[in-house]
Amino acid sequence: MPANLSPEYKAAEAEFRRARQPEDRLHWLREMLRTIPKHKGTDHLQADIKTRIKQLTEELSGPKKGAAHGGPVTAVRPEGAAQIALIGPPNSGKSSLHAALTGSHAQVGPYPFTTQYPQPGMLHFEDVLFQLLDLPPVTPEHPVPWLGGALQRADACLLVIDLADPLCVDEISALHAELAEKRVYLTARWPGDPAGEGPSELEDPFAVLLPTLLIVAKADTIPALEQELVVFRELTGVSYPALALSVVTGAGLDAIGPWLFRGLDLVRAYTKAPGRSADQDRPFTLRRGGTVGEIAALVHKDFVEGFRYARLWARGAEHPVQVGRDHAVADGDLLELHT
Repeated sequence: MPANLSPEYKAAEAEFRRARQPEDRLHWLREMLRTIPKHKGTDHLQADIKTRIKQLTEELSGPKKGAAHGGPVTAVRPEGAAQIALIGPPNSGKSSLHAALTGSHAQVGPYPFTTQYPQPGMLHFEDVLFQLLDLPPVTPEHPVPWLGGALQRADACLLVIDLADPLCVDEISALHAELAEKRVYLTARWPGDPAGEGPSELEDPFAVLLPTLLIVAKADTIPALEQELVVFRELTGVSYPALALSVVTGAGLDAIGPWLFRGLDLVRAYTKAPGRSADQDRPFTLRRGGTVGEIAALVHKDFVEGFRYARLWARGAEHPVQVGRDHAVADGDLLELHT
């Protein structure tokens, strides 16, 4: 039986897809359940929504009463401009890369499965922070039951490979199959490159579609890197954009932050209170096309309810212009919000 989903349901689903914080995701899940047509054609989807609501409610309520300690955290709350997942087969170099980019003290070892649980860290690019999430290796020999849930909030991923490993091609094919079983799919299409190959969205509202950057790790150990990468693409069929780097020499590490900023199509906006100097150290970040109203919501919910107008200084401008809540923000804009 066809689902015949209503416009109200589709709008709630779209908001759920955009939501990053668990409180917002829970709100839109409840809206999806409220607005979904109730008939046999939606029974499976209704059950899925109810399961997600239960999981998020339990997560937000914290450890059960009377428990001395909760279990290891498997779903990390997003922070910074975006949450970027590091995934790859065993011994691909994920943890070493994570440590080099974030300065984290995550365990690194020359043996597989060093990473057992999500390890967050922050990557600095100019005045923007990206949250990098190191995850256990993806392999059918050691499945990770919670991996799909951990990737639900990620904005993109770095797929880390070691081209010098003779099993690399087979491992990446197995990785894609393992992720698909968890309703996680990788795509070469990024917000900043909508013409990239791959889907831009999926019909399944709970499937995870991650823009993917291929990271060729240990580049200093691969003599004919470009040729090896061409062969790898031919054998696997992957078309993700790629960066080659080396944690040992440091080559290529500085390219990741700028790439993510462009690929996610982000802009920065700064704010100031009337009569005060601007805070130029802590920008608010949002996708290109985001509005003054969205910035107001990030500052404080009261700014949305009482918003009147904003004075905006474009990057390099001496004098401000007055704009409304629907004005699209450009990178480097300075806003003075008036309520």
